[in-house]
Amino acid sequence: MIRRIALVLTALAAVLVAPVPAQAAAHGDPVVRTDAGRVRGESTAEGRQFLGIPYAEPPVGRLRWRAPHAVRAWHGVRSARDFGNKCVQSASWDPGYEQPSYTESCLDLNVYVPDGFARRSVLVWFHGGGLTAGAGQDVVPDTFARQTRTVVVTVNYRLGAMGFLATAGLDGETHDRVSGNFGMLDQQAALRWVRANISRFGGDPARVTIAGESAGGRSVCTQLASPTARGLFRAGIIESGAYDDCGARTHQDAVAQGADFVKKLGCTDIACLRGKSAREILEAQGGFDWGPVAGGAFLPVQPEEAVANGTASRVPVINGSNKDEGRLFAFAAYDLNGTPLTAGQYPDVMRNAFGEQALQRYPLSAYPTPTIAYATALGDTLFSCPALRLDGLLATRGRVYSYEFADLTSPPFASLRNLHTDFDFGATHVNEVQYLFRQFGLDSPLNAEQRVLSRQMVQYWGSFVRDGVPRAEGQPVMPGVPGTVLSLKTASKGGNTLSTSVHQEHQCDLWDGASTG
Repeated sequence: MIRRIALVLTALAAVLVAPVPAQAAAHGDPVVRTDAGRVRGESTAEGRQFLGIPYAEPPVGRLRWRAPHAVRAWHGVRSARDFGNKCVQSASWDPGYEQPSYTESCLDLNVYVPDGFARRSVLVWFHGGGLTAGAGQDVVPDTFARQTRTVVVTVNYRLGAMGFLATAGLDGETHDRVSGNFGMLDQQAALRWVRANISRFGGDPARVTIAGESAGGRSVCTQLASPTARGLFRAGIIESGAYDDCGARTHQDAVAQGADFVKKLGCTDIACLRGKSAREILEAQGGFDWGPVAGGAFLPVQPEEAVANGTASRVPVINGSNKDEGRLFAFAAYDLNGTPLTAGQYPDVMRNAFGEQALQRYPLSAYPTPTIAYATALGDTLFSCPALRLDGLLATRGRVYSYEFADLTSPPFASLRNLHTDFDFGATHVNEVQYLFRQFGLDSPLNAEQRVLSRQMVQYWGSFVRDGVPRAEGQPVMPGVPGTVLSLKTASKGGNTLSTSVHQEHQCDLWDGASTG
């Protein structure tokens, strides 16, 4: 059941050896020499930014469905004033995504640097989007970088079939005979670029934190479990990324799905697949579960097993979720289409999705609408309870700090605001991101007291990136004890408080049993 629900996510991201700071060009724009060549960024009111820097060769032609290759050096100074291409993906609600992208030349990253030349801690952000959508440019973290005195890097990586196709033929091209992790390997290539180059932008390669939301958070969970990522970061932040218990596809399942995908395209070999256009690949990928694959050198065992057996990275982690995660997905399934869930439909929908016991635990009389009642159960089973389970598991191998974003009056994130709906999203999926960064470069929609909460959250995240402990001035320290979480709320709703009741509030005794049944 959880696997089926998780699929909803995909329906709805010349060398100088000695480090030197960025140098100002004659006309004022900063120039930095990377290991592949010089790039010219620009100065802004928040600091300096360098956009669309390639960290790997474009994965086109013979490089499609291969591990990323080192980018070739260029001559002269390359402009880094514009974002690179979005990776292959469908159109969506999001601003700037009104048309699909068929561009495979997309392995770029963006670097945001505050003014000054101190060696700073680094945050590397993996975007969300169900591993089928999104790009590094979805967030603009320039203000975060200035306020926290950190360097922030946002990353594009291959998505959907381009990033996660596994087949017997592709297995034969890999050294460990396990394909399907190309998007995850892109993330590691970006981290190796950071290790080699970030000191030239003022960052400290020894103090790198990886972070992400939704599929980006799941990516962090996966990279924690990957032995080939070890040493590339010293901390991780997982925001709403514990869905499906961070599980990867088995190799057997991934190859079987890949065979169905190949058949759908009318191919029988890899040469035929590589001859298909990006548009043909994209149009065929719907209905499949795209994600990482366990069983090879990148991910020998499931992330849960890697944590349990002690092979996962023993770095400090912030892990959390949002109080009303499920409302976004319930809205997409019902109200978005003009067909809100009705009281008459509710019992059968709940029984079919979750079973009779869930119907008793979530009586319709306790909620303002049937859609929100269903959404509450959906968010509890898919996000809130898996996050709490992950807390306990992560605590066996290192420090884990827990939060729940609970601003029930938070404005819908940018994509939903464009829909002009009066649906009550509460503290739904993605809503916390706008408290940390600007989304899609748009102005903040937060009111005065939400801006106060935003500053506090930025302090928590920034402190963790710099020092490994999430603190905010005048606020409780984010707890490092499983079962206790920091509830993030505005002052009028009680402010930031420690809570030991979230497990009960989200009915996790019901869902924890379902996850192992």
